[in-house]
Amino acid sequence: MSSDTERKKILVVDDELDMRIFLCNLLGNCGFQPIGASDRKEGLQKAKEQKPALIILDVMMPKESGILMYRQLKEDEHLNQVPVIMVSTIDKKTFSRYQKFQSGPQDPGVPEPGAYLEMPLQTEELVRLVREMTSTAACDAARDHDE
Repeated sequence: MSSDTERKKILVVDDELDMRIFLCNLLGNCGFQPIGASDRKEGLQKAKEQKPALIILDVMMPKESGILMYRQLKEDEHLNQVPVIMVSTIDKKTFSRYQKFQSGPQDPGVPEPGAYLEMPLQTEELVRLVREMTSTAACDAARDHDE
């Protein structure tokens, strides 16, 4: 396994503690340095402070939706290049429609997320996307968890 200085930071923003713990453990076992956040405000603060290589973002969070956080990330000049994986029980087609609805006629809108995964999550697919989007070496731990 690589040293801590080489581990890529992955920010996990999810209001459900169980999901945050699961994702952070999975990513940690795969050689990443997971950082957890429970809502949009904490997520944006940690993104600015920690400068993660990737953000995994829950779409449906009470009070402050992940969609709003995603838009704020893409409008921030220091964070707009950070790839985002959106995770939700909502299908991607509905998410895309909502994104278009939020953009006015003069507003080109924000780009689509790097990936969109529907629940229930497939750990192999998630880890494959994280590796691909951060260009990190392979992780066999995800296969071990699925078997």
